[in-house]
Amino acid sequence: MLWLLRRLGVSILLVWIVATVVFLAIHLVPGDPAELLLSQGGVAPDPAAVAELRTQLGLDRPILVQYVASMNGLLHGDLGQSLEDQSPVAATVMQRLPRTLELIAASAIFAVLIGLPAGTLAAVRRGGAFDRIASWLAGLALAVPVFVTGTLIVLVFAQALGWLPAGGYVPFAQAPGRHLLLLSMPAFTIGIGLAAVVLRITRAAVLDVMMRDHVRTARAKGLPPRRVLLRHVVRNALSPVVTVLGLQLGALLGGTVLVEYVFNWPGLSSLLVEAVNARDYTEVEGIVLVISVLFVTLNLLIDLIYAALDPRVRHG
Repeated sequence: MLWLLRRLGVSILLVWIVATVVFLAIHLVPGDPAELLLSQGGVAPDPAAVAELRTQLGLDRPILVQYVASMNGLLHGDLGQSLEDQSPVAATVMQRLPRTLELIAASAIFAVLIGLPAGTLAAVRRGGAFDRIASWLAGLALAVPVFVTGTLIVLVFAQALGWLPAGGYVPFAQAPGRHLLLLSMPAFTIGIGLAAVVLRITRAAVLDVMMRDHVRTARAKGLPPRRVLLRHVVRNALSPVVTVLGLQLGALLGGTVLVEYVFNWPGLSSLLVEAVNARDYTEVEGIVLVISVLFVTLNLLIDLIYAALDPRVRHG
């Protein structure tokens, strides 16, 4: 319990630090947001209009007052209002966030279902034909950029063969079948590279565990090879796999923008790009903060899973 409380405390501290850094990064960058918003075609806006907009946005207040107001709003779940259309940032983010999380979850499921058994089999048959082929394919998947993979998938399966729609989004409640079809290609695009990472980490971890004394002892006792593999090898090899997979998923929270763009998937990453292009600083701040909080939360969850797999962590 003490270990869990410490991890919760560290996570809360990290969230506060991230919120502070994001606030300072947005508010201390060169340029006046009000002036940038009112600038059109390179023509300088009216100073009176700029002053009025600064007052409306609260930018005329001291930076410390703005910081306290921002932190107070975050405690109440208020991410502010969009500078572009005055809509609540929290509502917009909550509309887009489930789509990105769904995409990442589908990619992770695909990666685990492919990478974990393939990596285990490659380790068991080290040096064999399957090991060499799997390692080569994993290297190829990691070498090809994700936007290239996505474009090729669209060209082959959508345009050439016509098996799948080229892209877009339909709510699951409206058309479940079409929703899953539209989800399959971007999830597969991300999942290929993720599966390659899982395969390599699994292979290395399984090979390491297979050389340990407790595995040799289990074999010497005459336990069935399948039981030794599943109970003594794979279970102990899952810890590094879970850790790396968690880091990869955290990076995907804000890194799916290219895939979302290729497949026209309206997720959180594409919303971040739209906000940057529109110079909507409030929305950028809210999105970055939400992504950061999710990353910290995901790392906390990974630590809990890691502790469940290896009880020694809780007493370290």
